[in-house]
This record gives sequence, C-alpha cells and structure tokens, in this order.
Amino acid sequence: MTPLEVVRAFNQAVELHDPAAVAALVTEDAVFESTGAPDGERFEGRADVVRFWERFFESNPTATFSIEEELETGDRVVTRWRYSWSDRGYVRGVDLFRVRGGLVAEKLSYVKG
Repeated sequence: MTPLEVVRAFNQAVELHDPAAVAALVTEDAVFESTGAPDGERFEGRADVVRFWERFFESNPTATFSIEEELETGDRVVTRWRYSWSDRGYVRGVDLFRVRGGLVAEKLSYVKG
C-alpha cells in the first residue's frame, strides 16, 4: 500500500471506532500527539496509542471524522478533517502522518480554535 492508502485505512478504522483495526495499522513504536492545548498529549507505542483510541471511542460514541483534503509526499501524508460529535458540534483540523513499512509510525494532530 502507498502511504496515502495506509492513512486512508487508518482513518477508516477510526471512523468505524475499531481499535483492533487501528492496532493493525500502527507500528510497534508509533507516536500520536492529540489536539489538546497547548501541545497535545503524547502517546508512545502501539499499546498506548490503541488505549487512547479505545477511551476516545468509548467516551465519544457519536464521533465522526470527515476527510476534506489529503496530500501525500514521500512517507508523509497530510489530511485536513472535520470532527463532529453532534448535529451542532464540530471542529476542523489537520493531521501530519509519517508512514513506515506500510504502517502509521507518527500522527501529529492540530485543531483550529
């Protein structure tokens, strides 16, 4: 799979709220930085990243992510997205991904607001 295809599969796993699929798409040493201010929370290693998503899915059962734009360059993929949690609530942001060996190695998330 190309880096863009890997990121699309990862984003589909998130959209489906499927932590097992997330686990299958990240490296053992994956890094994820969430959007929280001021610098986001950092999660390191597959187990830590998957635990984040398990908690996120549990506490946000109606969460949806819509991808608005994608850009691939080398091992990097940039996605612009909209995260909605109800009919009225949403934020927009950007993720910077690095793909290694067909898996997501890094996901750095930034949000407007």
